[in-house]
Amino acid sequence: MRCTILHDIPGRLRVHLCCRSMTLHQADVAEFYLRRVPGVQEVKVFDRTQDAVVLYNGQRGDVIAALAAFSFPAAEAMDLVPEHTPRALNREFEDKLTATVIRRCISKLFLPAPVTTALTLVRSVKYIKAALQALWHGKLSVAVLDGAAVTVSLVRGDFSTAGSVMFMLRLGELLEDWTHKKSVADLAGAMSLHVDKVWMQVDGAEVLTDVNAVQPGDRIVIRTGGMIPLDGRVVDGEAMVNQSSMTGESLPVVKRPGSPVYAGTVAEEGECVICVEKTAGGGRYDRIVKMIEESEKLKSTAEDKAARLADRLVPYTLGGTVLTYLLTRNITKTLAVLMVDFSCALKLAIPISVLSAMRESSGHHISIKGGRFMEAVATADTIVFDKTGTLTYATPTVAQVVPFGGRDEAEMLRLAACLEEHYPHSMANAVVEAARVRGLSHEEYHSQVQYVVAHGISSMVEGKKVLIGSAHFVFEDEGCRIPEDEQDKFAALPPEFSHLYLCIAGELAAVICIHDPLRREARAAVAALHRCGFTNVVMMTGDNRRTAESVAAEVGVDAVYAEVLPEDKAAFIRKEKAAGHTVIMVGDGVNDSPALSEADVGIAISTGAAIAREIADVTIASEDLFELVTLRQLSEALMRRIHRNYRFIVGFNFSLIVLGVAGILPPTTSALLHNMSTLGISLKSMTDLLPDKQDKE
Repeated sequence: MRCTILHDIPGRLRVHLCCRSMTLHQADVAEFYLRRVPGVQEVKVFDRTQDAVVLYNGQRGDVIAALAAFSFPAAEAMDLVPEHTPRALNREFEDKLTATVIRRCISKLFLPAPVTTALTLVRSVKYIKAALQALWHGKLSVAVLDGAAVTVSLVRGDFSTAGSVMFMLRLGELLEDWTHKKSVADLAGAMSLHVDKVWMQVDGAEVLTDVNAVQPGDRIVIRTGGMIPLDGRVVDGEAMVNQSSMTGESLPVVKRPGSPVYAGTVAEEGECVICVEKTAGGGRYDRIVKMIEESEKLKSTAEDKAARLADRLVPYTLGGTVLTYLLTRNITKTLAVLMVDFSCALKLAIPISVLSAMRESSGHHISIKGGRFMEAVATADTIVFDKTGTLTYATPTVAQVVPFGGRDEAEMLRLAACLEEHYPHSMANAVVEAARVRGLSHEEYHSQVQYVVAHGISSMVEGKKVLIGSAHFVFEDEGCRIPEDEQDKFAALPPEFSHLYLCIAGELAAVICIHDPLRREARAAVAALHRCGFTNVVMMTGDNRRTAESVAAEVGVDAVYAEVLPEDKAAFIRKEKAAGHTVIMVGDGVNDSPALSEADVGIAISTGAAIAREIADVTIASEDLFELVTLRQLSEALMRRIHRNYRFIVGFNFSLIVLGVAGILPPTTSALLHNMSTLGISLKSMTDLLPDKQDKE
């Protein structure tokens, strides 16, 4: 596309895109296209003028080349623009605000008095009707205050004041609607499924396929613990599906052939084949928005308190209005009281603070399902860690494979990878990766695999039962045996590694030794958590005691529990909560799900099992445990902001009432200052709570 450079200084370029017109979508296309250019820091595209401002720290030539190569059809084909962007929402608000102001100016400057009076009477019906409806239902709400202010002005014959009052109320409504919608949209846009690959049925076989390549009509396979990434309908199999992220249902729902399934839900148990109906992204955004707006999880104690306080203050405002009139007999002073209420600011600023904090968290790779969880994080004193994939890296490696019974090492690794590739856990991923590195193809030659939570996997190969999992699973639960002449070999297994046991037909066939290195930041992160106010940092793992104690000593936790089952973790958390502690659980596997559910706040690692992410209240990225410290700091900063908002709203609005009663401020000025303060504190509440970089000492 031909472009004209309008302004050019080092690091900043303003250009005009030479096109007849530009739609909102085309502006987004151009903006997201330029953002992906190497070295580009920030891009702003103005659809009305067809201009673009590019800030960069790379090579100017790269930006120029990208602009020269740009075309709308080619850029749209790259599919860079997300399903929803804030541009349309902002434009809608701008248009409504501009239209409201223009209508008011025309009415005041050009229309004759009889016409303006008639328009005022017509517009007043909305506010008076809302007030009467609230009274009819026995509610003393903000609508009653607004209706009373308009009615008093009309009864006095002061149509100018009534019109001004309604104009200010309309501006307030627009600002409230925009700030809330923008906060919700920002948060919804930050949420994603983090599912890149799916198992797709092709000619009777399962092929690992990029999720973006799946089309309507394709069939995908979902197994226990797997997230359903696309909307569709079950055509084969049966599964118990957790739909809490979409519907709020706490219990899993049975899905049989013919049942609809939704993107973002998780199969807790079973296996099914889904015929895809919507491709990636389709329909999920709207459901996320609905979830955010309607879910009770979104409501923190502070939000509930704000809503209750706002409603309780309305009768006092009405009482103050009546008292002001009785004492002063001055309608103007009375209206000044009516035009100021605490409810709008309280009901808007507090939820927006929470939504904004959740949006900011997403910028730190932290996804939070509701405000009450941030409130719990701010006050928590106990944090419980799983070991594997949490305190250790989510990408452990296979150190060695020890075969038994004269079996071939490569064949045992091939078989293990064939079984483990169906279940997303760090240990399973290590086995699959080791087979790949060694060039071992592992086409499936086993029957249906069955996952036993917190234990292992069971299947049939050539008529023989094959097991892979923990020592407890294969030796105690399944009664497998070690070859008689290889007891010494078994006893000599290196203790510094975690072990996966592979058994065939009831006999140990191989032990896969997993090197699970400690995260380099684990010790420093635990120390930082202690400094943040956590008095009890606990590690719980199903691994052997010797390995667990070694890791615990290196990390610096306060207590360690080894060889525990999932129910043991959950029982420990229940005991701590009963003792009055607020408990956070951090885990990544299917076996952590009961504990994540029991904790006041369950935190899952993003690379962990889908069911763990689904059940968890918070999800963090796997790269850095300091995100837990950031989460704590964000939560504490949010609570401080909420308390500051309380004090400002009550103090400022009370001052407006006092100045109005004293006759210093007229009603319209009080309304303007009230609305502007509400907007100001709402916009302030949308700003970041933390600086860009956190101290990670």
